[in-house]
Amino acid sequence: SIDREGKRITSASRSGDGAREPKQGVQPGVRRVPQGRFFGAAMDEDTATKITLKSSDEETFEVDQDVANMSETIKNMIEDTGADVAIPLPNVSGKDLSKVIEYCTYKVNAAKKNADGNPTVAEEDVKTWENEFVKVDQGTLFQLILAANYLNIKELLDLTCHSVASMIRGKSPEEIRKAFNIKNDFTPEEEEEVRREHQWAFD
Repeated sequence: SIDREGKRITSASRSGDGAREPKQGVQPGVRRVPQGRFFGAAMDEDTATKITLKSSDEETFEVDQDVANMSETIKNMIEDTGADVAIPLPNVSGKDLSKVIEYCTYKVNAAKKNADGNPTVAEEDVKTWENEFVKVDQGTLFQLILAANYLNIKELLDLTCHSVASMIRGKSPEEIRKAFNIKNDFTPEEEEEVRREHQWAFD
């Protein structure tokens, strides 16, 4: 085709109709986490800053920066190294990091405001989701506590610790040991002494 000045318009010079730069894809081996999974795409994935997280077993995850920033540890590392390099997390496995990302993604999306200025998800629904989230085996729960502590995610740490506290509330020391497979290495005399010194804890 010819423009007004008589110059030929090639396919490369057309606007929006011709050849385009290929869209840059996700790096091989990087698991891209769908950010809008719970409530639809909350933002354009092409415009949101992406952060790559690398677990202790070399598994990588790509998440939005606001999700990554739920962790104070990761947030500080981004400030130090920038968002263009993978953030190594040597104390968190891929399995546990996946659960942490699931939690952070939900919390970020749930906190977004709708057209009326109210949170996207009601507080009661958030609590229901959190209660279901921590219904995992003991091993996973304890790993999540360690991960939340290392990553400095206060809300997740509070949630997981509260779950453990609920499991032991009202139980005797013997019942707690049985529930968590804890070996009692006290002699009967030592255990009785502990009970006397910390009687308030057994009331």
